[in-house]
Amino acid sequence: MAFRLSPHLTVMANAAQKTAKRLLRDFAEVEQLQVSIKGPSDFVSQADLRAEQTLKEELNKARPGYAFLMEESGPSGSANWAWRWVVDPLDGTTNFLHGMPHWAISIGLERRLPDGASEVHAGLIYAPAADEMFWAEKGTGAFVNERRLRVSARREFSECVFATGIPFGAVSVPRRQAFSRTLATLMPQVAGIRRFGAAALDLAWVAHGRFDGYWELGVKPWDIAAGMLLVREAGGYATDVGEGDPRETANIVAGNPHMHARLRTVVTEGMQPPA
Repeated sequence: MAFRLSPHLTVMANAAQKTAKRLLRDFAEVEQLQVSIKGPSDFVSQADLRAEQTLKEELNKARPGYAFLMEESGPSGSANWAWRWVVDPLDGTTNFLHGMPHWAISIGLERRLPDGASEVHAGLIYAPAADEMFWAEKGTGAFVNERRLRVSARREFSECVFATGIPFGAVSVPRRQAFSRTLATLMPQVAGIRRFGAAALDLAWVAHGRFDGYWELGVKPWDIAAGMLLVREAGGYATDVGEGDPRETANIVAGNPHMHARLRTVVTEGMQPPA
């Protein structure tokens, strides 16, 4: 990329691009991949594991003192970390394994704050099949490749397309019911609802203005860390359904400034059991 990235983002971009080369080779031979079952609709492939190992090696080589939180191998490094990589090596694994070119590498970088909390300082989401690299650093804006991003400006539900994640069989009954109630409220009011199967890219597309909003219950920190920052740096909002941190509550609502509060209200109401 000709665009001058910060040192942290340069490390992230280099690691993602190196990992993407192997993933693209695996994607071209997807039928030959060895796949084991980790749970319903939650597959882990050899491609996943190799990608995570490559990312860990590259990031650790560039910043040896940083901790990790990774989808497959979990947390590692010092418990008193000052900086931590939050990594999903292959977001959209099911798409990948079915030959669908909608998947991405997601890398977030968290910084410990003086009060003991943490914030996402930088985020990068790379979609190799489309060669789109979304990136942001706190306070500097959001970009795709070399173009600045802004969230959409749509103000009415009737004009909006929202993204979400549809719960699968292993998800708890209350969460499936909450999703169904939210969907039933939104469907008659909006232009469309999409489920593309990659949370990181859903958030990147909100930042891009392709989606006007996104919600999902039960997401993992590595699914959303980078994407949350992208949305915020593109002028949107990415919050918990309530007042918590989505990285901790596992629930997220994101959207442009006109849609976010309205979408969050609908999701909140959907989470309440009928009287």
